[in-house]
Amino acid sequence: MDAVGRVHTFVRVKPTANFAQDMIKFGPDNKSVNIYIKKDARKGVVNNTQTDWSFRLDGVLHNTSQELAYETVAQKLVSEALSGYNGTIMCYGQTGAGKTYTMTGVTTEYKHRGIIPRAIQQVFKATARSIDPLVTVRISYLEIYNETMFDLLSPTGSGPGGTPMAVVDCPQGVYVKGLSIHPVSDEEDALSLLWEGDANRVIAEHTLNKNSSRSHCIFTIYIESHFRAFSDVKCITSKINLIDLAGSERLGKTGSEGQVLKEAAYINKSLLFLEQIVIALADPKRDHVPFRQSKLTHVLKDSLGGNCNTVLVANICGEAVHVEETLSSLRFATRMKWITTAPVINKTYNQEGVVKALEKEVDLLRQELAMHDSLANRSSVTYEPLTDTQVAEIKSQVHSYLQGTIDEIDIVNVRQIQEVFKQFKLILRQQEHEVKARLRHKYLLIDKTDGAAVAALQKTGVADVDGNLLQEECGTRRGKKKKTRKSNEQPKKERIRNSLAGRDVDGSSRSKSRARIPTKDLDVKQGARNQNTATMGAELSKPALAEDFQRPRSPPPKPVAFEQFKEEYGSEINRVFKENKRILLAKKKRSSVVAQSISFIKREMENVQKALEAQQQERWQQGEHVDEKGQLIMDEELLLSMKLEDLKEEYRSAQAELQELRAEVQRCQQLVDQCRNKLISEFEIWYNESFLIPKDLREALKPGGNIRPGMIPINRVMCLEEDVQERFEQLQEAALPACPASVSFYRAKMKTDQKHAYSRAMSSLEKMRKKPGLITAAGKTKPLSFLHVE
Repeated sequence: MDAVGRVHTFVRVKPTANFAQDMIKFGPDNKSVNIYIKKDARKGVVNNTQTDWSFRLDGVLHNTSQELAYETVAQKLVSEALSGYNGTIMCYGQTGAGKTYTMTGVTTEYKHRGIIPRAIQQVFKATARSIDPLVTVRISYLEIYNETMFDLLSPTGSGPGGTPMAVVDCPQGVYVKGLSIHPVSDEEDALSLLWEGDANRVIAEHTLNKNSSRSHCIFTIYIESHFRAFSDVKCITSKINLIDLAGSERLGKTGSEGQVLKEAAYINKSLLFLEQIVIALADPKRDHVPFRQSKLTHVLKDSLGGNCNTVLVANICGEAVHVEETLSSLRFATRMKWITTAPVINKTYNQEGVVKALEKEVDLLRQELAMHDSLANRSSVTYEPLTDTQVAEIKSQVHSYLQGTIDEIDIVNVRQIQEVFKQFKLILRQQEHEVKARLRHKYLLIDKTDGAAVAALQKTGVADVDGNLLQEECGTRRGKKKKTRKSNEQPKKERIRNSLAGRDVDGSSRSKSRARIPTKDLDVKQGARNQNTATMGAELSKPALAEDFQRPRSPPPKPVAFEQFKEEYGSEINRVFKENKRILLAKKKRSSVVAQSISFIKREMENVQKALEAQQQERWQQGEHVDEKGQLIMDEELLLSMKLEDLKEEYRSAQAELQELRAEVQRCQQLVDQCRNKLISEFEIWYNESFLIPKDLREALKPGGNIRPGMIPINRVMCLEEDVQERFEQLQEAALPACPASVSFYRAKMKTDQKHAYSRAMSSLEKMRKKPGLITAAGKTKPLSFLHVE
């Protein structure tokens, strides 16, 4: 970045289905945001309220991926931090606008990771390619909750010894006294620390956000580049502050109460002080900037402008209901743009390196002067052949040099150099002859292409028909009959020597590959070698067998094990489950029959009602029919009316029965679901105890044991199977859903989950120790429920 610049600001819009397209517009260059609000007609004709705003930023991130957001916001800043420039990235905005997602991302999916994991990856990719300088990386994680600082990477959350942490000013900047800083060697370690700290953060739920961060968090990456000797720069240091601010809240919208209300008050107060700091820094006429108003502003004293590359990401919601909070965030981003920056490389000069460099220059000057003097004195050098005395002197100096008595050989002219090399060559040849003489004394050198020599060896039984030595077989036989072979060893050697008499074993026809046959202690050495080899093989085979015996067998697939469980250990639960399910199906079938009968009765009622209305209409049209006594004849209508009443009664009875059946079906369904869950939970416990827990610990899990069924024992928790772990990691690497660069990401996630599971298991076991007596599994003493068929 430039020597004198400013804070760079970006705005990121949270994706939503209800985006206010009529109110929020983006410029064609994707660097401006325009907001339009309609005038409120209730305020009358004279209304001078502002209705449109325009904000100019460095970029607008709308519907962008995490990768593009990182490349736009942080990639350049992190690369310059590796060169020695400090950097700060800060996410600001209302609650629920996506600040934590932008900064940290999702821990379950590699492609949705945020700025912090991607910055860690970029740092370690760069350091892996660096040889000089040597780069070291350290990590810290600070939380500011209700104006109190906590160390998210410390078990106690506070400084050493439980002392509260404090912000300290020093000439190099500000630092937090008591904050732990952890060295990391690779990306996996750094990600593990990140997720360990995230698990310790304070979150709460309110109307706008189910997982609202209730604190400001600062994740810092410290980078130190150590240079080697002969350099005037000893070390280059830099740090990257990645800040996830808590979101500003309007209490009328969040509906916060109690502790959440108190946290919101602290959050809004600290953000107000931060805005005041930004206004003061943007004003060149201000002499005093009130950094000490809050813990947040004090910690960020050397991170907002000045000797630091600063980037702000303003997270906003694109919905119309949040337009006031959006305007507030954009105003803050505009003010941040006016803060100037003047970053410089943080160098530490090495005074010792400067002194050593000067001394080296002085030595070079002295060597040049000495060479000049030697060239000036060459007039006294003679070029005549060396005398015997001079040759003897050079020979003496060469021997002294080889023995280490002297470190240099005095040389004046080229003839002396030639004589020195000649003496070296003579000494080398002499040593070669001595080595050959010792080998001849101990071995017989035989040319494999010499047919007569090979035939002589075959007659004596030392070589086979192909000319190969039989040392191993001889050694084995001689181990069995040592005394007999020792008595015959000397005549055999004599026969070999006589058969080879008169032949020049050092002639020019020798092959490069020689068969060397030892003539001293061959039987004893070969027998001992075979015995040691057999003993070593036995020792190596025993641990291998033991390792194969101790290696846990692979557990069967769960579908196969589930069928076995239903036939053996879970047979009673499975029987109850099947019986309840059979009754449930019978109830559903009866309910279906009753529903069909109700439909049939309803159709009959409609038909009878139509027929009755037709009879009445016909009677009104044709007139009334009377008998001899003058009474009305209404036989057909009476029958239809009586039938309709019977159908109505039957309909009401069937409807009541259907309601009862539906209630019974609902109750039966609940019992079947409970029985199914019971069957599955018991299977999980049985599967873990039968296949995933060592055999010597299963006795403790039987009824009457002192360990709760379904709970992994302490020594099992603390002693994870290495081979199972390795197989899991290999499978994970082979089936990674993303690119190979995600290996560290998923390994760190796996280790973090294992650590949390271990902590939960140990906590449960500690609770068990506090309760004397046998503890049964939850639900095991409760009798199973059966349905009754009436």
